Amino acid sequence: MSFFLAIDAGGTKTDFVLVNETETLARHRTGTIKRLRADAETALRNLEDGLASLTEASGVSMSDVSRTCVGTAGETVPLVADFLRSSINERVAGELLLLGDVEIALDAAFQGGAGVLVLAGTGSNVAGRTPSGVRSTTGGWGPMLSDQGSGHAVGTRALRSIFLAIDEGRQTALQDAVMEFWQLDSVKALVEHANRSPVPDVSKLTRLVLRCAEQGDAVAREVLRAEGEQLAYLVRLLVRRLRVQQNEPAFVPTIAFAGSIMEHVPPVRESLVRAVQKEFPSVETLDGVVDPIDGAVWRARDEHAFRARQAAK
Repeated sequence: MSFFLAIDAGGTKTDFVLVNETETLARHRTGTIKRLRADAETALRNLEDGLASLTEASGVSMSDVSRTCVGTAGETVPLVADFLRSSINERVAGELLLLGDVEIALDAAFQGGAGVLVLAGTGSNVAGRTPSGVRSTTGGWGPMLSDQGSGHAVGTRALRSIFLAIDEGRQTALQDAVMEFWQLDSVKALVEHANRSPVPDVSKLTRLVLRCAEQGDAVAREVLRAEGEQLAYLVRLLVRRLRVQQNEPAFVPTIAFAGSIMEHVPPVRESLVRAVQKEFPSVETLDGVVDPIDGAVWRARDEHAFRARQAAK
């Protein structure tokens, strides 16, 4: 019997799943193993905790694994990729596939087929595949360069909107909500905290923005609407590109979603869909969100079949 390991290495958490050819044997969640988000000691401890928990729950040794598929943002960044390759290869047998988080999410939705996947959580990314198997992405360049519609982008825009509102003489509940969350007693303290180094994790402000928006705060609503539209622009760019790559001017792929923002922050998703529909009125979207780890499981099990399918196209 063959065993396969799937890992979804996110910015704040890591999901591990161990399967055989037909069934799931064990699951476990730890903190992040992504070196951009944790030091080497913490990341390694989380990795070892995940692997040990799978073995304990299933009785399967990591030396018996045939193939591992890891999905993570920043898979082309040496700090991330080198750590994952070396750390996993030292502890797990078999072939290692290191893919982008949006790629495994795309396969969770479409299993090698055509479609577009919008992933927005702590970060964001958009990936699509044509019916002929050509894959392309937009965004995903990290928090300082892109990550539109992500928790980081929502938190950053919220802070900037607070201070724009101060300059405009407008009131917003966001100001008090953020100051209470960070336990600050003045605007001056908020300025100092937001500009400190290392910078605070602004993605954690997303729940405050959503709460204020649901209570009717105009500034909070505008933050979520704007981030949805920013992410929609990347989707529209990608659909145009996929049309050219497929040489089908009328091709409109189905859109699927993944990530905590797409699941738990409806105004961002709704704003995105409205903005995409303005250019592509016939676009269809899948309900709910996909779990990227399912794509990693599928690729770990079926990588040879996937490669053969791609080669045949």
